[in-house]
Amino acid sequence: MNNAVAGFSKLSKEEKINWIATNYFTNSVDTVAIIKQYWNSDVKLQQLHDEFIENTISNFYLPMGIAPNFLINGTYYTVPMVIEESSVVAAAAKSAKFWSTRGGFKATVLNTEKIGQVHFLYIGESAKLQLFFENVKENLLASTESITKNMQKRGGGIRSLELRDKTAELENYYQLHVTFDTKDSMGANFINSCLEQLASALKQEAQDYAGFTLEEKEISIVMSILSNYVPNCIVRAEVSCKVEELVEKKIDNPQEFAEKFVQAVRIAEIEPFRAVTHNKGIMNGIDSVVLATGNDFRAIEAGVHAYASRNGSYSSLSHAKIEDGVFTFWMEIPLALGTVGGLTTLHPLVKIALEILGKPTAAELMQVVAVTGLAQNFAALRSLTTTGIQEGHMKMHLNNILNQYQATSEERKAIAAYFVNETVSHATVVALIENLRK
Repeated sequence: MNNAVAGFSKLSKEEKINWIATNYFTNSVDTVAIIKQYWNSDVKLQQLHDEFIENTISNFYLPMGIAPNFLINGTYYTVPMVIEESSVVAAAAKSAKFWSTRGGFKATVLNTEKIGQVHFLYIGESAKLQLFFENVKENLLASTESITKNMQKRGGGIRSLELRDKTAELENYYQLHVTFDTKDSMGANFINSCLEQLASALKQEAQDYAGFTLEEKEISIVMSILSNYVPNCIVRAEVSCKVEELVEKKIDNPQEFAEKFVQAVRIAEIEPFRAVTHNKGIMNGIDSVVLATGNDFRAIEAGVHAYASRNGSYSSLSHAKIEDGVFTFWMEIPLALGTVGGLTTLHPLVKIALEILGKPTAAELMQVVAVTGLAQNFAALRSLTTTGIQEGHMKMHLNNILNQYQATSEERKAIAAYFVNETVSHATVVALIENLRK
């Protein structure tokens, strides 16, 4: 079947839905009904969502949950989390409560530098290009003043501008490497606007430069774009307590637990196959808060995983040690976040999430997000090194299985009673449902 279509973007929303239903589904009436049942009844609110992206046909919902009792730098936070995976919110809340009685989390923003680059080709002597750059650098920066003046009033703007010679890696390839401080905004549009202006000014300055030959004047701009790798936009999160204070219901031998925990982290530090899953657990916490606050989780993911590979192999983002009878668990992670601009001022639930967090600055949000990731990692490692990961996860997953099979309230009660002292598995749940229905 050929489902190519011309002018799809010009179709009305109804026409788009009808085209999808007719071309891809046998029962087009039911398909249309399912798509439309997720529309918001508030027409203005639905229009707002429709205009976030292109070719919108419906809304795709994810659960928004709450993890309370996060004690961070002496202040309690209630953390909104948007995620579909069972047990993530529960695990974060459990870790938050655990550490709230042991001094809480400490978080520090180490730097907030963001990066953008103008990538260009220059045919000529590198030394001549460097001399040209030194002569026109101030002109390049001055050309961006109309863009940067408001950011400068808030204490941000361009922090540095340098020329980088990359010809050893790629013939004739150079960069303008620019660092920024965008204060409480993530700053993608601001950075990209500055970079495009710098690129335009660079070309013009080259044309006017008397020291260049005609060939050297023809600088070719390849692209101008921010980088989502921000190794100098770093936040540190940590927890620590005396080893004996780790004791709880499932940790009756805190010294043994601490040693096993540290060993588990060290395995993730040297074994990439483990490190990927280890860091994925951290990102369960981080992504969920990033989503709830209207930030770009794909950018965060890309930057974080590049950072995890910065020493030549993929490694754990978190670290742990026992020193002088004190257990310490910490993480340093790059997070370029914003609390103004973009969805933060448009999406109603993002506004609520930021209100719940106390209207944080970008730096405060960095701390909350990093702490949530560390809490998630602690919960996962505590389970892995004690009862195993599946016990808690499968109990949370039980509801999903029961919903899948449309279990009645009586069936749910009987199945819940069975699993009070048994390990949940998908096969066992299905078998129980089938037996009950016989």
